[in-house]
Amino acid sequence: AGRRGAGSAMSLRERSAGGAAAVVEAGEDAAATLAEPDGPDRCLSLLPWDRFSAWLHCVCVVGFDLELGQAVEVIYPPHSKLSDKEKTNICYLSFPDSNSGCLGDTQFCFRFRRSPGRKVSLCCFLDQLDRDLPVYLKKDPAYYYGYVYFRQVRDKSLKRGYFQKSLVLISKLPYVHLFRTMLKQIAPEYFEKSEAFLEAVCSDVDRWPPPAPGKILHLPIMGIIMKLRIPTYRDKPGTTPIVQNMHQADAQISMALPTVHEVDLFRCFCPVFFHIQMLWELVLLGEPLVVMAPSPSESSETVLALVSCISPLKYCSDFRPYFTIHDSEFKEYTTRTQAPPSVILGVTNPFFAKTLQHWPHIIRIGDIKLPGEVPKQVKVKKLKNLKTLDSKPGVYTSYKPYLNKDEEIVKQLQKGVQQKRPTEAQSVILRRYFLELTESFIIPLERYVASLMPLQKCISPWKSPPQLRQFSQDDFMKTLEKAGPQLTSGLKGDWIGLYRHFLKSPNFDGWFRSRQKEMTQKLEALHLEALCNENLVFWSQKHTEVETVDLVLKLKNKLLQADREQLPVKTETLKKLQTHINDIILALPDDLQDILLKTGT
Repeated sequence: AGRRGAGSAMSLRERSAGGAAAVVEAGEDAAATLAEPDGPDRCLSLLPWDRFSAWLHCVCVVGFDLELGQAVEVIYPPHSKLSDKEKTNICYLSFPDSNSGCLGDTQFCFRFRRSPGRKVSLCCFLDQLDRDLPVYLKKDPAYYYGYVYFRQVRDKSLKRGYFQKSLVLISKLPYVHLFRTMLKQIAPEYFEKSEAFLEAVCSDVDRWPPPAPGKILHLPIMGIIMKLRIPTYRDKPGTTPIVQNMHQADAQISMALPTVHEVDLFRCFCPVFFHIQMLWELVLLGEPLVVMAPSPSESSETVLALVSCISPLKYCSDFRPYFTIHDSEFKEYTTRTQAPPSVILGVTNPFFAKTLQHWPHIIRIGDIKLPGEVPKQVKVKKLKNLKTLDSKPGVYTSYKPYLNKDEEIVKQLQKGVQQKRPTEAQSVILRRYFLELTESFIIPLERYVASLMPLQKCISPWKSPPQLRQFSQDDFMKTLEKAGPQLTSGLKGDWIGLYRHFLKSPNFDGWFRSRQKEMTQKLEALHLEALCNENLVFWSQKHTEVETVDLVLKLKNKLLQADREQLPVKTETLKKLQTHINDIILALPDDLQDILLKTGT
């Protein structure tokens, strides 16, 4: 198979014979094994496809059939489950709209809703990895990403006169750059070699270590090793530890990826570069946005760039890097009977210029080319001027930004264009600008929410943990006068109006829920520590057996909760609490000891 010779990997069908059942029943043993990828021969005790499933759900090949239209020709591994609705979505989203005229090779990505009610293999362990990720890289269990490599070339031997096929990676992970790089390596060769090659690719992925944040990972793929690091929530925002491209001792070529998830920000924002600050506001507020582009690669990159511009905040609404009229949510998102939903759509079909005319904010981009000269100032256009997809590139909206325009960043980027500064360097400047803007906006909220936490002296081991104080919009607004964004940003404008609007948005709701959960868990952890510091055996000697048994059961439940919710508690604290439980039980009569030692909860 491929470069490695046919005998090197167990045949895909042999591996998957017991795979379908085995994957679902992976259980905790496999998770424990996967959690320690560095031990000797760790992969031997893993079930087939467990490592593969940690990165990809499956690999699909979508072809064009004259009678059926687009059709899924191959799914690897063969036991991978996709509902009919998911298959239909993948079929339509894996091909550019016919008007795009994408000859040659095109890469893009899409996102679609998962069918509900499917069990996930190894979920306990993968959830643990998910906890260490920055919030904007956490998996959304309701969605899959599709990463596409589409080839369309003239072929007179075919009835249609064209060879059209897509190789698609389906994954829950938003690692756009990683999967794009991987497809660039494997897809051209797949189109030459076909099925056996795909089998070898899947075998390679099933040897990868788990996607653990913060570690330098080495991922072999068809004779090349990709080296990368997935960020963690502990990383300082805006910093990317560099993965060095070390010289390999063996003959394998290694390739260091500077990022797993970032897109080329400057290239994406180039066509609308005078409006970056207004677009940041629209994304921050979760406003309905549609990107009309000439091809899926431009639409998908622009949508991903928009979603990432409010990082490290997570964009909490739905976004579709590439959306078609065949999408299962088409009716839901284009209806005129209600206001457009909080969603960002990337489209290429001219039909959308008519269907989405009522949307309040439309970004129209032409072919993305890096400017050779300084882009000219482009005015915001009125929505009524947007008649067709041939309309001039620009931003069509009647939105009035809350903040005054930052002329500095525009000058800095224009100067970069004049001096032929590399696009990577321009993207770094732009990313830093967005980061500073988002941080200036979010720090006052962080500061106020931290003040809702009860004082540590209010935590008593003998009472339930205290509740967080309620969020009050008026109280928060009062803090802005002395501790508002003016402390970190020189930008003037109606910050208060921007906050009022933000507090009604899905992004605020998502951010606040996540902070609330963190703080509640912190209170639970502090309560556990307070319990540990008490002399519980002495307490139990002064109380009745019934009260003591009740305490033991409550303490056991606390330990289970700490494990289940991954509370931020030191391992020593948990060990100390377990010792307390054992000591209390041993001081009880024998019959009670037997019962309590057997009782889990």
